[in-house]
Amino acid sequence: MVRVGRVALPTGLRRALTFWRRSIQARVVVSTLLLSAIVISAVGWFLLQQTRDGLLRHRAEVVVGEVEAEVADTRDRLSAASGTEVNASQQRSDLIDPIIEAGDSRGFGVVLGGPEDGETSLDDGGAHRTSGLELASVPDRLESHFDGVNRSMAWTYTEIVRTGPDGEVSTEPGIVVGSQVQLPADGQTYTIYFLFPLTEEEETLGLVTRALLTAAGLLLVLVAGITWLVTRQVVTPVRMARRVAERLAAGRLQERLRVTGEDDLARLATSFNQMASNLQRQIRQLEELSWVQRRFVSDVSHELRTPLTTVRMAGDVLHDARRDFDPATKRAAELLQAELDRFETLLVDLLEISRFDAGAAVLDLEDINLLDVAHRVVDAARPLADQRGVLVIVEQPDRPVRAEVDARRVERILRNLVANAIDHAFPDDLDHPIVVRMAADDQATAVTVRDHGVGLAPGESAMVFNRFWRSDPARARSSGGTGLGLAISLEDAHLHGGWLQAWGRPDEGAQFRLTLPRHAGTPLRRSPLPLAPADQVGREPSHGVPS
Repeated sequence: MVRVGRVALPTGLRRALTFWRRSIQARVVVSTLLLSAIVISAVGWFLLQQTRDGLLRHRAEVVVGEVEAEVADTRDRLSAASGTEVNASQQRSDLIDPIIEAGDSRGFGVVLGGPEDGETSLDDGGAHRTSGLELASVPDRLESHFDGVNRSMAWTYTEIVRTGPDGEVSTEPGIVVGSQVQLPADGQTYTIYFLFPLTEEEETLGLVTRALLTAAGLLLVLVAGITWLVTRQVVTPVRMARRVAERLAAGRLQERLRVTGEDDLARLATSFNQMASNLQRQIRQLEELSWVQRRFVSDVSHELRTPLTTVRMAGDVLHDARRDFDPATKRAAELLQAELDRFETLLVDLLEISRFDAGAAVLDLEDINLLDVAHRVVDAARPLADQRGVLVIVEQPDRPVRAEVDARRVERILRNLVANAIDHAFPDDLDHPIVVRMAADDQATAVTVRDHGVGLAPGESAMVFNRFWRSDPARARSSGGTGLGLAISLEDAHLHGGWLQAWGRPDEGAQFRLTLPRHAGTPLRRSPLPLAPADQVGREPSHGVPS
């Protein structure tokens, strides 16, 4: 299971979502299928409605014609009946029984209603009807239409209810047609209801529906196949370009796309290959220039060590004898000694930078407690802090902060961060001490150095790690730095697989955060400490940028 926010997603679902995000072909095929399904559904629904309406309309016309013929025949029989027949019940039977028999043979039901004297209803006069046919099959709205005499023929849709021999009730859609006839025996008007089932139309509509569904399914499969083939023709060259681009990014600069044809994709591949060739040429030029630069720095650094040693010896002699000099010469000897110290530090930093550039820097790993390293760094920086009138404190962490690191390099990082904080803190500001905090979790350790000095302007949090960069060139360095300290610290952090990040605001101070994996080679995903200080949370976004 993989937890996203507060929701745990199964591994299969996570893989499906990853495939969906990464595969443009899958998204195009699925989107096309969804749109096609919507269109096919709308067209199919329209066709079904048209088919249904056509079937019902045709059936209604046939039914009405058949009823008209039956009613005409019935009226002819009534006209031919004996005028002396006064038995209304017998005449009703003679009227309805032939129609019921015809309905049994031709598949429709019959109900005789009436007489229409305004006092009886279908339930009262509906004893004459097809066997098993329920009077509920005749809608009340149609019965109401014939409340009176000489009403025109009318029809409507209904549900025909039948009761079988075993008492089982069944329903089916149908058309009911009503027409009135006058019985000579009593002079009353009776209504005959003809109920025609729509079984055949229902079966036809079901057959059409199944045919449409089958055709829709086949059409969707065909659309999916066509879409997959079309998108494959477009996506395959893109995927090849992606793989070649990944190889180029991995340093295999000789990789190229295979060009076939003269279409837009072939021209794109040609342009891609030209771009790769130009990049390869420029990268080689930059590599040669970088190699020359690294070699120059390394050679110069090594060559300067010999004259520096000679000058250092002469400077030490002058510095030791400065008490016998006049004040101006004494001050010159002291300045010479200080600049020789700074020059020697600069040479050491340049040699270290050249090792980083040449990829020759290696780690000497050991499991150490970073709290001990922080205390050593703060104790060593305390004279400089006292000179500036700044207080530096180390907060005690809640749990041991141990990690597999190169102790010398981590100590150099913290020394640079603390010295940088002292340099940029406001002098004689004991109310706002420089605070070194640290914390650890199961995966990573973190150390932050917080000062309340001049801070960083927007955009400077990324530039602060550049070589020889200074936010204020006119500002003097109390620690005699070379301008390479933070750059070397960043390289040391990257060598451990860690992060070195900066946050700051003008006149509100800055905070630097070092995050290192607890075990060498473990990738970092988060830091145990926030980049922005706790007193700045909830204010406008900080300018901290991961490095």
